[in-house]
Amino acid sequence: MKNLRPAGIIGLGSYLPDKILTNSDLEKIVDTSDEWIRTRTGILERRVTDKKTSTSDLAVKASLNAIKSAKITPKEIDFIIVATTFPDMYFPSTACIVQEKIGAINAGCMDIEAACSGFIYGLSIARQYIATGEYNNVLVIGAETLSKIVDWSDRNTCVLFGDGAGAAIVGHVKEGKGILSTYLGADGKLADLICVPAGGSKHPASHETVDKKMHYMKMMGNEVFKHAVIEMEKSLNWTLEKSKLSGKDISLLVPHQANIRIIELLAKRMNLSMSKVYINLYRYGNTSAASIPIALDEALREGRIKDGDVIAMVAFGAGLTMASCIMKW
Repeated sequence: MKNLRPAGIIGLGSYLPDKILTNSDLEKIVDTSDEWIRTRTGILERRVTDKKTSTSDLAVKASLNAIKSAKITPKEIDFIIVATTFPDMYFPSTACIVQEKIGAINAGCMDIEAACSGFIYGLSIARQYIATGEYNNVLVIGAETLSKIVDWSDRNTCVLFGDGAGAAIVGHVKEGKGILSTYLGADGKLADLICVPAGGSKHPASHETVDKKMHYMKMMGNEVFKHAVIEMEKSLNWTLEKSKLSGKDISLLVPHQANIRIIELLAKRMNLSMSKVYINLYRYGNTSAASIPIALDEALREGRIKDGDVIAMVAFGAGLTMASCIMKW
């Protein structure tokens, strides 16, 4: 198609809860150790919300930071996309709740559920609206309060996840800049590898589902690991080829912050030095859909992203979903 406008990120923001939960703190809660967590995941600590704080509360704070960064007003936002695995409620969408809280009275709203790949899914959707001229400013948010749905007696999951939110304003950018390509993929055959079994139409909430702890996250970690690296490598190579680039052209890789071993293995397979990989999981753990926008915001503020840099993003999550994005800053 001709006459499509280039679309890219024109503002970034993030927010993390104040409360820090360290590996040493977890030693007092569950049968684990700081060494076990560090050596297997790379995580040292994570942020967790209090009982009164919702996903939309985190999303709002990240969004206001992104709006300020983009130098626009909430009324200039045309559309809001919230990527989350744990919305405030089944309906209405968390995006609608965010809209009201920030005063984005002119924006359409929707939530998307692609788990840890959700932010890139949101970027891809936003890109289409900007490219066609349908909208001028789209707010894409990744926000999670996963501490509320992990089983704190299950050391295989509770040590991994944290809460947080990141947001981006996607808008029209100069020719040759912005999002060059995105890849969105999924493999529903592997849906059971990461899931919350109850609470939906298949297993509505009941005494039985509560007693069986079916409302908590379940994960087959070893199986997820096997698929994660392979699928992220495939999706990243697809977007590089689509962008007519190679791994050598990547200025900074911003991967989903799930596990240091996965990130290191992916970098090795892509022939990328770890100096070209942004990592903050040791401070925040896995914040699912929020991990990439939080990392992008921090990388930009730390001077790790400069004008003209080729930024690669890649993620995998429950579904299984996988996604990647190549962007020229």
